[in-house]
Amino acid sequence: MIKNPIQEVTNKLQYRAIGIVEGIYKPNNKDQLNRGTLTDKDGKIINTVILGKALSLIKKYINLENNYFWIVYPRNKSTNNLHLQVAGIWDPYQLNKVDNNLEKDPNEILEELNLSNNYFSIRGELVYVNTQKKEVVIKICSSPTSKRLKDPTFKIIVEGEISLQFLNNFVSLDVIRDGNILRMVKYEIIEKIKSAKL
Repeated sequence: MIKNPIQEVTNKLQYRAIGIVEGIYKPNNKDQLNRGTLTDKDGKIINTVILGKALSLIKKYINLENNYFWIVYPRNKSTNNLHLQVAGIWDPYQLNKVDNNLEKDPNEILEELNLSNNYFSIRGELVYVNTQKKEVVIKICSSPTSKRLKDPTFKIIVEGEISLQFLNNFVSLDVIRDGNILRMVKYEIIEKIKSAKL
């Protein structure tokens, strides 16, 4: 059984911003693996950092000359300056102990899992809509267990249109990365977020 790189949602109000991108990771400095760039198969370069839990995997199993599917958290300050944080590597053969006789193309396996290269799942509160620029801003709250984060919330800017009437609703977006832009493919309004103010 091949592990799904992007787990099913377990709670309808589950916040997340996670995706899968195929490419070659190149550290900026060979003595410091955790900062570098990811180059996709179209030659687009994205600034990338490797998070601690993925770093040990890379040191043990990964040949940085090769192409891999990277499980990433997206971050951006505007629609066209995406940067990625690598949380893991999805390799159905090397890291999943699958019968190698199957030798299916990883893209086919992703398709069977209803995923594709450059797919992102973004779930959070719709906090801003720019109708002129056709952009929406989604606020994501990190899990309460991540106590080490100073600010447990961050915002992701996505190209796409959602009606202003849905501001402050919890939304689930299917997004595709196009170069350094996250572009919405479809969205679902989950429910209105109740204000925490008394």
